[in-house]
Amino acid sequence: MSTVQEHLAIGPASHGMRMTLEQFDAPGDWDELYVYELVNGVLIVNPPPSEAERGPNELLGRMLWTYHERHPERSTFNYTLSEHTVNTPNNRRRADRVVWTGLDRMPNVRRDLPTIVIEFVSPDRRDHERDYVEKRSEYGSIGIREYWIIDRFRRQMTVVRWDEDDCQEMTMSETDVYTTPLLPGFELPLASLLAEADMLMRDTSNEE
Repeated sequence: MSTVQEHLAIGPASHGMRMTLEQFDAPGDWDELYVYELVNGVLIVNPPPSEAERGPNELLGRMLWTYHERHPERSTFNYTLSEHTVNTPNNRRRADRVVWTGLDRMPNVRRDLPTIVIEFVSPDRRDHERDYVEKRSEYGSIGIREYWIIDRFRRQMTVVRWDEDDCQEMTMSETDVYTTPLLPGFELPLASLLAEADMLMRDTSNEE
């Protein structure tokens, strides 16, 4: 297995490279067309999210900002980012979207732990295991308050909530509207996100 010292540029050929957390965090020549994670000291290189993942993710971002602008008196929302690296003690996980709430200030996005982490499940079986099992365990251990897993294949959203030592899991169906005490007044109609993914899937299929 190769090491990072042997490569000046990091890209698809670097998949499987051994790397330390310090090396991953350091500035470098990374091919920005790809997505990177560090898992148990091994660099994972993934292709960029598909249109059917990016579209619903962008829609969710717009929903969050619209909620904040329309309900400033109730909003605890501080900021949101897509494609954000979440630091865990041993790994560097790439989240599809993160949300900061309850800080009463602009978060330091490199240092402040997100309140909510969101994943849009991709079709690869390995990614299902990663999203539903591995990341759930890691996020709970570092103090994430909620973890949303939006699964367009199962037409559902799984929400994991941590409150001190308590962990609760709930599954929302396609017709459900999700609300959370972390974002008072915010409503997330899962059907809207799934419809966005469906539309993009049809568009890409018609072009093939």
